[in-house]
Amino acid sequence: MTRPGGPRPGGPPGMAGPPVEKARSFGPSMKRLVALLASYRGIMSIVLGSIVASVILTAIAPRVLGHATDLVFNGFIGSLLPAGLSKEQAVDGLRADGQGTFADMVSSMDVTPGVGVDFADVGRVLALVLVLYLAASALAWLAAFLLNNAVVGVIRGLRADVEAKIHRLPLRYYDSAPRGDLLSRVTNDLDNLSQSLQQTISQFLNSVLTVVALLVMMIWISPLLALIAVVTVPLAAIATAVIAKRSKPHFMAQWASTGALNAQVEEAFTGHELVTAFGRQREIEETFDARNEKLYQSSWRAQFISGAIMPTIMFLGNLNYVAIAVVGGLRVASGSLSLGEVQAFIQYSRQFTQPLTQIGSMINLMQSGVASAERIFDILDADEQTPDDERPQTPATDHGLIEFDDVSFRYIADKPLIENLSLLARPGHMVAIVGPTGAGKTTLVNLVMRFYDVDAGTIRVDGIDSTRMTRDDLRERTGMVLQDSWLFGGTIYDNIAYGDPDASRDEVLEAARLSHVDHFVRTLPDGYETVLDDEGGGVSAGERQLITIARAFLAKPTILILDEATSSVDTRTELLIQQAMANLRTDRTSFVIAHRLSTIRDADVIVVMEDGRIREQGTHDELLAAGGAYCRLYRSQFTGPVDETVEVAP
Repeated sequence: MTRPGGPRPGGPPGMAGPPVEKARSFGPSMKRLVALLASYRGIMSIVLGSIVASVILTAIAPRVLGHATDLVFNGFIGSLLPAGLSKEQAVDGLRADGQGTFADMVSSMDVTPGVGVDFADVGRVLALVLVLYLAASALAWLAAFLLNNAVVGVIRGLRADVEAKIHRLPLRYYDSAPRGDLLSRVTNDLDNLSQSLQQTISQFLNSVLTVVALLVMMIWISPLLALIAVVTVPLAAIATAVIAKRSKPHFMAQWASTGALNAQVEEAFTGHELVTAFGRQREIEETFDARNEKLYQSSWRAQFISGAIMPTIMFLGNLNYVAIAVVGGLRVASGSLSLGEVQAFIQYSRQFTQPLTQIGSMINLMQSGVASAERIFDILDADEQTPDDERPQTPATDHGLIEFDDVSFRYIADKPLIENLSLLARPGHMVAIVGPTGAGKTTLVNLVMRFYDVDAGTIRVDGIDSTRMTRDDLRERTGMVLQDSWLFGGTIYDNIAYGDPDASRDEVLEAARLSHVDHFVRTLPDGYETVLDDEGGGVSAGERQLITIARAFLAKPTILILDEATSSVDTRTELLIQQAMANLRTDRTSFVIAHRLSTIRDADVIVVMEDGRIREQGTHDELLAAGGAYCRLYRSQFTGPVDETVEVAP
């Protein structure tokens, strides 16, 4: 049983879906993302400048705040010393009393014996700190705002590129790609990439610059304490690199499993009626459970492994904090550093660990975002269909003369399908194509539409090689009605008018009458304004097909292709449609693929195909008189069961 949502009829046989992606290099994909941001150089320059200024102000603030602490502490110590003495006299007195350590500390302080805390001076310093923090916050907000605009612009452009790319991809790509996985790439992966860029770029720049600024400030205060603080950096970097390397394959597996699960869900929903009819719900549930479990396992491993980065860095940071506190306390006691300097350094050490922790936590998002980016780049890097001729030609006439001249085509290089086929379809003629499944009937009309390009030979449209015409020009002359009716969400009127957006209402209603849509539409409460969903809910399968035929009628194409187009309507309606199509075919060429031979008895030419070759062709009466393959096929439908032992004569 063919799975719902699998390759369409007429597509290349024997092709499977794309393999699950393996982990690839992080660097090239990241460089490609950075290159996308290069189109916003001006904004990114302002963002970088704002982040640099914000980091500098943030780095200065603790040093200034440490000065306020010194003012308070110096005032407190000064109030403990006898008034009227100079600092030197007070220090000498402390040494004389046997308080040498206290004397060393006082000698390094800016104190006045007997004078307490100058709260006005402290207030001015605190006000300056407040201004620094407010300015840093405002600059950080400006950077985040501008960066968000740049990222949203990049994603908008990337989404537009993917949309444009989808229209340039050959039909081969869609025949081999599960639709659910493709939808996951252009929706889930793009959204995940957007969130990853928004949450990581600003933080990453801020964190890196903060580390540099804080390192400068710490060296300025105390090179010894700075050396102690820096010891954690290589340890944290090594731990992050090891953990990130182990988590990358699991992130790739996570998003690949997400695409596979979406494909399975899309197939199950699209083919719900078929699944129910064959009683395969349990099998669908088992497949879903298996893929859901695979997604769970890969997601759990990715999050668990990458989640170990931040706790590891925090542990190293805590060890660093203890070492700085002990050594800093000894330096204050010896008078080498002031209390405010040690306080500022401890703040710097905590802030120094924080950006490292943030970088570690961002590895999760960066890995996940790059994994999604690689899946999107796979689409953008896929081979495109052959471009249109740079100097396209346009037929001088518009009658629909189609000539197949020694045409050969194959989906798979070593498996021929159509070989050396020649056929002439005259204007106004109806060419019926019959034959067993897999004979190449649908492929033949796909070649007319240039859904695929021929491997050899030529297809001419009104004397012009179709490959010299633009695809748009060729397809504007062609109307196609498939066995599987396709409707979009909207009214019945809108679905018919899709065939010619410039058509008047009278023309739309005339097309509806010719295709016998008008009859059943008037029985609906809302008539032509009846809203359909994309599955055509609210009307029967035959009525959906009539709407698609009305759409083709409205387009008034030069070439009309009907691929089992009337298979979903009753016999009486089918005859009425054929009568209407006879009027439509005036000076137009039509190709009709049919299995019910009663529908093609009036065809001007009936082509019998087998294994990609034309076995015989002629009118209905001529082929019956010849007693060949068509005759046996016709009699099998009307006089008895098919005789599987009958072979078609070459």
